[in-house]
Amino acid sequence: MHITTKFCLLVSLLGLASCSDDKEDVTNRVNKEGAVETSVTVQHADSTHDVIKTIHKIWANSVEYKTVIHLDTIPALGVENTEGENANGDTKKVQVPKDYEIYITVK
Repeated sequence: MHITTKFCLLVSLLGLASCSDDKEDVTNRVNKEGAVETSVTVQHADSTHDVIKTIHKIWANSVEYKTVIHLDTIPALGVENTEGENANGDTKKVQVPKDYEIYITVK
């Protein structure tokens, strides 16, 4: 599957997750008897590209059966101006990379 297609699919699926604020299914620990634990991060590679890192840990009978890692390069969103604060509490205007919002739908 092409990276652009994967990204569009991911964005479509993630967009559906934003339709509900119901946190009924939120959990603080993974049932390792049989589960897929997934983490998604976006890393800023350079000024024009970011990398989506998706990690799937497959758990079966309290044993981590397999870890699958996907890296996909996507366009960077540019920079935004914001205020930053140092350890002394001083603030100043800084430019930081814009972040993607991540939405996840699980069925």
